[in-house]
Amino acid sequence: MDDNEDLEHVEEDYYAFLNVPRNASPEEISSAYRNFSRIYHPDKHVDVRNKEKAEMMFNRTKKAYEVLSDPHQRAIYDSLGNKGLQTEGWELVHRTRTPAEIREEYERLAREREERRLQQKTNPRGNITVQINATDIFSKYEDDYDDGGLFPIIEVSGMSMSQSIEAPLSRTDTATLSGNLHLQNGVGSGNFLLSGRRLINQGWFEVDCGAGSGPVLGVKASRNLTNRIFLNGGTTVNFRQNAVIPGIAGTLAVQLDKHTVGYLTYNAGLQSSMSTTIEHSTDKYHYNLSATLGVPHCYLTASYTRKLVEQELKLRVALKGGTFGFLAEYGAEKKVSKYSSVVATVSMGVPTGVTLKIKIIRSTQTYLFPIHLSEEVIPAAVFYATVTPLLAYFVVKKTIIDPMNEAARQRNIEKGKEINRTRMAEKRREAESAIALMGALYERIRREEEKRKGLIIVSALYGKFDPEENVAVEQRDDLGFIQHNPNVIDVKIPLQCLVKDSRLQLYGSTKSELPGFYDPCFGEEKLLRIDYEYQTKSYSVTIADSEDIQIPNNGSM
Repeated sequence: MDDNEDLEHVEEDYYAFLNVPRNASPEEISSAYRNFSRIYHPDKHVDVRNKEKAEMMFNRTKKAYEVLSDPHQRAIYDSLGNKGLQTEGWELVHRTRTPAEIREEYERLAREREERRLQQKTNPRGNITVQINATDIFSKYEDDYDDGGLFPIIEVSGMSMSQSIEAPLSRTDTATLSGNLHLQNGVGSGNFLLSGRRLINQGWFEVDCGAGSGPVLGVKASRNLTNRIFLNGGTTVNFRQNAVIPGIAGTLAVQLDKHTVGYLTYNAGLQSSMSTTIEHSTDKYHYNLSATLGVPHCYLTASYTRKLVEQELKLRVALKGGTFGFLAEYGAEKKVSKYSSVVATVSMGVPTGVTLKIKIIRSTQTYLFPIHLSEEVIPAAVFYATVTPLLAYFVVKKTIIDPMNEAARQRNIEKGKEINRTRMAEKRREAESAIALMGALYERIRREEEKRKGLIIVSALYGKFDPEENVAVEQRDDLGFIQHNPNVIDVKIPLQCLVKDSRLQLYGSTKSELPGFYDPCFGEEKLLRIDYEYQTKSYSVTIADSEDIQIPNNGSM
């Protein structure tokens, strides 16, 4: 059920290679370049094989420095990576432009590419709703002609389907064709609508025509009045067999602050109303307050949604009350993959009773299943409407979703390994060459640290392993034979060479780009374990691949 991620070629991380933060100053970049140049400069190596290795590593160091020391190249690299430096057309960007202007230029070009991409294909949207009547479960209906059955009656009481597609005609013109079908208790209806929209200065204009319960003609428009106020509205005319029914609708919206918008809406036609709404939305929560005066009903609504971003979960509660009665809802939305979400909502009120709504969202397609459980608010119906979706989700997640996601992830990893096989082999050779060139520096730094009782790297392992277990580059198998662990590499030498004045600082980038490192298990989550001595005391620390670390920290000083 998971969605395949886009697979890309592995690119070099110049910041990680020089071991500097992404906001490093020019002085920090120059200092890192000088330190690595002392190790890799070809003139410092006499042996022919080491000289060839040094030339390879020095050229990579020089390339990283050239990009990061040039504000213009660095701005392009920060925005788009290496492919941005290789993109045709950047030679037309004037050298006098600032990094900020280059970023703005790239973002503008990216928006134009995205617009062209969207114009080349339709944007299909669909919705299927299946209404299920299951009231016989909790309030069985009995009469003289029905002696009851072994199982309760569950039936489909209604169904509706809607679909729309867009056809970009030009950069400013779009045609949309939409239609829907509805069936309720054996009575069906449907309609279709053809719309043409044109983008104009500060807004858009749309003309609609369609048919359903007679021909329909309509006009809509929207315009930004100021940076904080916009207005949209429209009118429709429905030509029925014995009447012409006009309709009008309009909304005035005001941006009250950074996170809050107020709406004033008016509708006139078969059902007329006026409503005012306040919406407030942040990264962590969203709430909505609305008051509506209309015919045939007047009501107040309030809703609150809590966004748990890390858990990819939203929790929602809502209340609605007015002349029609009272309604309360609570529910949750869980993202199960990149493009898919599942929503479960329990609705209870008077006179509607208890309803469980299950919604499945797959990209731009929505499937909704309202299950009517009881005509009245029955505690048993509320309990089972709450518990059943939770149990069903955890069972389906463990037995279907998780295995499918894991299988898809493994397929993506294997594809990524195949795509980057040559590059990963090259990275391993570079790492082995770097370690071979670090021998003298490693011995000198280690001797200096031993004299001052400073920071000595005893062992360092990088790769995929259980942080709670002992791990080594070479381990004995079940038969007692020593086997090489393909998921772990020894990085003691390159880490000791990064020690300066009894301190080791690693920044928040993947460690596989550090000199002397490579990725032993592409696509997997990796850890770095460092065992070290500081002031004759032993310590051990394990961090995630992209985690910052400074040794010694406050706990080992």
